[in-house]
Amino acid sequence: MYTVEITLKNNPIALSVQRKEQENAESLYRDITNAIANGHPKVLELTCEKQEGKKVSVLVSEISAVQVSEKSGSSANLGAGFVRG
Repeated sequence: MYTVEITLKNNPIALSVQRKEQENAESLYRDITNAIANGHPKVLELTCEKQEGKKVSVLVSEISAVQVSEKSGSSANLGAGFVRG
């Protein structure tokens, strides 16, 4: 399972959706980065493959970062870039 995580401006909590296949996660990542670069569409609606019915709409101009990570066996999800010392 792959997680696509979006960080919004002035919001400490990230939004995330999951994809079963790496190719689909990478494709969604590219779609989001293209939307950020172009400003189109103005609103992205994202769905989740892990939780059926989970949807979120995001104003593209409010996205500050997007990342893709593979779900590990660890129960503690600290987010990409954070390491417990």
